[in-house]
Amino acid sequence: MGIPYVTRKTALVLIGYQNDYFADDGILTEALEDAPWRRAMLQNTLGLLDAVVASPIQIVSTPIVFTPDYQELSEPTGILEVIKDVGAFKKGEKGADTIPEIAHYGDRIREVPGKRGLNAFSNTQLDALFREHAINDVVLAGVVTSICIDSTGRAAHERGYRVSVLQDCTAGRTAFEQEFYCEKIFPLYAHVVESGDLIASA
Repeated sequence: MGIPYVTRKTALVLIGYQNDYFADDGILTEALEDAPWRRAMLQNTLGLLDAVVASPIQIVSTPIVFTPDYQELSEPTGILEVIKDVGAFKKGEKGADTIPEIAHYGDRIREVPGKRGLNAFSNTQLDALFREHAINDVVLAGVVTSICIDSTGRAAHERGYRVSVLQDCTAGRTAFEQEFYCEKIFPLYAHVVESGDLIASA
């Protein structure tokens, strides 16, 4: 199965745990079709964090944040066009903030700023941070499965990291999308595991 072990050479990357996705009044909350499923994956993530917070694992978050006029986006398409059109993830506004449940862990979760698109390695110091700490394993949690999780996973794989995707700590736009990516797409370049697998290896 290729379960990653919780060591100082393992990095857990949290993607998209922001109010515009998870708060009841978040602008993009409805982009994740199944609300109970979204709450379940969040609880799974928090359970995982509680279990590994005292371990040597590196835990980072990569929030996506834009200036009020979205000057970073030049002729955006797809989800980035939607984000601009609806005014999501604006710097200084509640929607761009990390959700309280994740912020609760404070400095134990290192925030890596600069994410402006789908890939958490692009325009950030994520790769440099991982090289500095001799990271071998990259474990992904968050949203959206078919977009930022997939894009970041592929980028990590191409940079030589061993990639794992937490099936029960990620959420797609639909149940079908989540199942399809976990069964057909991620196994092409990553291991698909459960949070319990990671906890058991701690």
